[in-house]
Amino acid sequence: MDALEIGETSQTALVLRDRILNRTARVGVVGLGYVGLPLAVEFAKAGFEVTGLEVAETKVSEVNAGRSYIQDVPTAELEPLVRSGKLRATTDFGVVATLDTVNLAVPTPLNKTKDPDMSFVVAAAKSVSEYAHPGLLVILESTTYPGTTEELLLPSLESRGLKVGVDFFLCFSPERVDPGNPVYRTKNIPKVVGGVTEKCTEMGALFYQQALDRVVPVSSPSVAEMVKLLENTYRMINIGLANEMAILCERMGINVWEVIDAAATKPFGFMPFYPGPGLGGHCIPIDPFYLSWKTRQAGIEARFIELAGYINGQMPHFVVDKVQNALNEQGKPVKGSKILVLGVAYKKDIDDLRESPALDVMLLLEKRGAVVSYSDPYIPTVKLDGRVWESTKAGDNIEAADCVVIITDHRNGVDYAAVVEKARLIVDTRNALKGYRNRNIIRL
Repeated sequence: MDALEIGETSQTALVLRDRILNRTARVGVVGLGYVGLPLAVEFAKAGFEVTGLEVAETKVSEVNAGRSYIQDVPTAELEPLVRSGKLRATTDFGVVATLDTVNLAVPTPLNKTKDPDMSFVVAAAKSVSEYAHPGLLVILESTTYPGTTEELLLPSLESRGLKVGVDFFLCFSPERVDPGNPVYRTKNIPKVVGGVTEKCTEMGALFYQQALDRVVPVSSPSVAEMVKLLENTYRMINIGLANEMAILCERMGINVWEVIDAAATKPFGFMPFYPGPGLGGHCIPIDPFYLSWKTRQAGIEARFIELAGYINGQMPHFVVDKVQNALNEQGKPVKGSKILVLGVAYKKDIDDLRESPALDVMLLLEKRGAVVSYSDPYIPTVKLDGRVWESTKAGDNIEAADCVVIITDHRNGVDYAAVVEKARLIVDTRNALKGYRNRNIIRL
C-alpha cells in the first residue's frame, strides 16, 4: 500500500504523518523481549531513531552495550545500530514526552485461575499516559482479549484531555513472532493493525509501512485483537485433536505419526498438526484462555477451547504413563530409575523455556520416584521446584539412563544416531527418530 492519504484532519496529524514519511519520527518501544527488541531493531534499520523502554536494568545495560539476549536478534545486527545512535534503551519513561510513537510489547500472562493478568499493560499505559502529548501514536502489541485497547488504554490516554483521532492516535497490532523461525521474521510477517478511529488505523498502517513488508489494516482494535486469538486458538484446538488422536491410536496399537503423514497427502481439506508432550511458549497455551475468559463475560461457553485445553494439559501425564509402562515392560519400576530428558525448550532450536511441557514431565517423573536429569544444548540451567537444574552432556548420560525421553526435537546439538545406538529405552514424544525401527524406541 502506498503512503496513505489522511484527508481532512488536524494539523497535529499532518505533522506526525510527515515525520513518519521522512523517518524523523522518534520511535519508542516499551518492553524489550522476544517481541519488542526485534521490532525496535527493524525500525532502527529503517532509519528511525528508536528508544527502548524497559523496567529490567539488566536488559537496558545489555542493549546499550550492543549485546543481544534474544536469539532472533544477532549481536552483530544490534551492535552497529547502537553504535550509530539509532537504538538505545532506558528505564526512564519520561522520554515518552520526546517521542512521536510508542509501541507497547509487555507480557500478558494468565493468573492462577487462568484469567488475564493485565497488570503489565495497565502499568505501561499509566506510565505512557503521564507523558502523553499531542501528536503521539500509541500501538498496543501485547496479546489480549477483544476490547482491551478501548477499555484500558483509551481512558488512560484521554485522561490527559487529548482527543483520540485528532490529538493522539491509538491502535492495536498483534505480535505474530515465531521464535527460531528461519523464514518468517518480524519484517516479513504481515502486520495487522486496527485503530480506534479511521484516522488512527491510517496512521498506524503508515507507520508500519516504513519498516515492514506488508501491512493489513482492519476496521477496529477489537478485530485486530480477535485476529491473534483466532490464530492461536485454531492451532491449539487442532493440536488438541492431534493429541487426542495420539491417545486413541496408542490404545489401538496404531502409529499416529504414520496416520498423519498419510492423511497429509490429501491435497485439499486437510492440514497436518502433530501431537506432542504438551503445549509451550507464551502464545498457544495462553491466548485461547483470553478468548475463553472474554466469552464467559458475555455469558457464552467456549466448549472447544476448554476441551482442547484439557486434552493438551493432560499430555505430560500421558507421557509419564508412557514412560512408566515402557519401564514396566523391561521389568523396572519408575521409582529409582534414571531418566534423561532430552530437550526442555518449548520447541526445537530455541532457548525459550516459557510454559514448556518438559518441566511438568520432569516434576511428574520425580513425584513417581525417578532420578531425573536433562540435556539441552540451548538451555544450560533451569529453575524448577525451588532449585536449579543444570544441563548435562547427553553423550555422558545416555548409556547410564534406564530411559531417555525426547521432549524437544532440537536439530542441532543432539546426535540422535548415538542416542538410538546407546540408549536402552527411548520414549520419543516428537517423532524425532522417524525412520529408525529399533525395538527400544517407544513413540507417542
